[in-house]
Amino acid sequence: MKAFSSLVSVFIILGVIYWSFSDAKPSLSNEKATLKTEFSVENALYHLKNITKEAHYVGSEDHKKVQNYIIAELQKMGLETELQTQTAINKKWFAATTTENIIAKIKGSENGKALMLLTHYDSNPHSSIGASDAGSGVVTILEGIRAFLAKNTTPKNDIIILISDAEELGLLGAQAFVDAHKWTKDIGLVLNFEARGSGGPSYMLMETNGKNSKLLSEFIAAKPNFPATNSLMYSIYKKLPNDTDLTVFREDADINGFNFAFIGDHFDYHTAQDSYERLDRETLLHQADYFTTSLNYFSNSDLSNLNSDEDFVYVNFPFSKLLTYPFSWSSPLLIIAIILFVVLLFFGISFNKLTVKSSFKSFIPFLFSIILCGGVSFGLWKLLLVIHPQYKDILHGFTYNGYTYIIAFVFLNLWILFKVYKYFLKQDKTTDLLIAPIFIWLIINVLISIYLKGASFFIIPVFSALFILAIAIFMDLEEKAKRILFTILSIPTIYIFAPLIKMFPVGLGLGILFVSGIIIALVFGLMIFTFYQKKSFWMQKSAGLLTLIFFGIASFNSGFSIENKKPNSIVYIQNSDDNTAYFGTYNTTLDAYTEQIFDASAIKGSITNAETKSKYNTRFKYHKKTENRAISSSEIITEIDTVIGNKRFLELTITPNRKINKFEFITKTPLKLRQFKVNDVLVNDGKTYSVRNGTFLVYHLGNQDKEVSLSFSIDKDAVLNFIINEISYDLLSNTNFSIKPRTDEMMPMPFVTNDAIIISKSLKL
Repeated sequence: MKAFSSLVSVFIILGVIYWSFSDAKPSLSNEKATLKTEFSVENALYHLKNITKEAHYVGSEDHKKVQNYIIAELQKMGLETELQTQTAINKKWFAATTTENIIAKIKGSENGKALMLLTHYDSNPHSSIGASDAGSGVVTILEGIRAFLAKNTTPKNDIIILISDAEELGLLGAQAFVDAHKWTKDIGLVLNFEARGSGGPSYMLMETNGKNSKLLSEFIAAKPNFPATNSLMYSIYKKLPNDTDLTVFREDADINGFNFAFIGDHFDYHTAQDSYERLDRETLLHQADYFTTSLNYFSNSDLSNLNSDEDFVYVNFPFSKLLTYPFSWSSPLLIIAIILFVVLLFFGISFNKLTVKSSFKSFIPFLFSIILCGGVSFGLWKLLLVIHPQYKDILHGFTYNGYTYIIAFVFLNLWILFKVYKYFLKQDKTTDLLIAPIFIWLIINVLISIYLKGASFFIIPVFSALFILAIAIFMDLEEKAKRILFTILSIPTIYIFAPLIKMFPVGLGLGILFVSGIIIALVFGLMIFTFYQKKSFWMQKSAGLLTLIFFGIASFNSGFSIENKKPNSIVYIQNSDDNTAYFGTYNTTLDAYTEQIFDASAIKGSITNAETKSKYNTRFKYHKKTENRAISSSEIITEIDTVIGNKRFLELTITPNRKINKFEFITKTPLKLRQFKVNDVLVNDGKTYSVRNGTFLVYHLGNQDKEVSLSFSIDKDAVLNFIINEISYDLLSNTNFSIKPRTDEMMPMPFVTNDAIIISKSLKL
């Protein structure tokens, strides 16, 4: 009968895990677009196919084609469109370009604050197809607006549509709008549609300079069918350097908003595989659900004051979709839990259901299991990087077999937990085993109440465990009945934490698997009555066997294929100062493509001043000297160089002699520029622009850029020594080179300057 109760418990756990994931996003069976007024995934996919034929980064030929397509589709709906052309600078990213934002407006019947619908249409340079990021957002807005207009009803609020440019370069389209467009002051709320992968549930993340209670209540009032979110994500997000277009509206214009973004299949992010074919259709449907419910509600609600003076805890919860309560409840709930724990300890010892000695002993396996699960997961992933060094070339850290690894590590941690508890404890009374987990969870909640209040829903599993402890102390139930009952009482715990175990390594990379291991150990402790048996049983053996099976599958699938391409890189660097030239690669493991350049004579390591600014600050892993191809560099003209008082005023114009995609300006000494302007646009609002060293400006040449002008003033005795890197993405097409193209199993490495010619030269002023 113990085996039967264990089997039922396992089925309950698996059922709840499936439930928690299925509640997070719709299935295609939910689509029921039979009327013109309903969102059609088929229509959205038609647009997506048209705008994701090629990479369409800023300044590329296809960038203009996509822009024209979007404008034409908006005009077909009867909307008057505007192309805002504006140079924008993001001083945090040291980035600038001349942006071309696509803007339209649906006029409302009243004069309240406007609702903004936001996404971006540029793809990441230079090879990303951009179907998910953010083609999915573009087509969600295009099809969503079509369905909305088909209702022939006038909303109360103006609806501003901003399909921004140059988001991938530093949120520059949003910056241009906030800095220069007259409609900025009219906006009350922004809905931003984004992606950091090509599938999975779309998560809602709020952006506010204040508290979240009013925004949250309004989000719930919009009645999204599949709200996937929690306040832990909200609290972490507020502590991190955020980087979506919506951030610009919040930071620079104090406008609240919602991000709707998905992170599944993270291995496609910013790659040539972010394609029409690989976008998860159910994920697109999830974005459509957010869009439709939010637009219908917020286009007719009061957006004049969404600021709050109170924060709310919120988390996905069985049946209710979202469980919410004020932050102010967190401390009282914690105090109540502590009191209940002390009371139950008293009665447990009094009724001889607990012993002090055994309760203290329960800390040994629980703490040991947490340390072991976290430590083994951390160390094993480091070992796997040694065994499979090609994983290091996937810069964002989530491999194609990443989901298999997550499952393998889950079973490995379960196997460790079974072994630890079997080794340390063989006793008749099992009630003591719950004391240490509850105590440690209470300590965690005390720390949360001080440092991370958004995670205050961690108290919910504690109350479930306290209820289980109370039953164990006050009731004498049959063993099989207890196991099943205690599993049922753990349903909220499983429902809340199962998605987190997957979400952390997917979103942050497999290097964070140790966090999932710690979470598994913590949850296992609270569910110890479900899992613990004095004798070995089939669950323990199954965990070990499944660990080997899934690690075997992951190892078998550790290579690359046409469906899962290997990222690689070759860059040519020409130094105009000493007339030297090199090839460089960011690859840790070489392949047939990179080995045509980097043979046995290649040198490990990097080249001074050769790397360009990248998200992961990646440096060349190999370089090799080559003949100088004498590729012509840009012409730099000093237009103004004059001294007035103690200030020296300079203006420079850089004019390319060939197709250039971006300029990087680097300083090796501390730099102070006053009244710094790029193409006559002030940087840092005219305040002193200070940089210790390194890249101080990356200018991406847009469709309309023919040259770049810089003007600034410095102290008259200051000496400036710049390095200017001019970069073009034409290494494979340039007639000076004869590099064999990639095979179908390869693609350009994302997040770095790739397939590029870099001409580097110094400029002393």
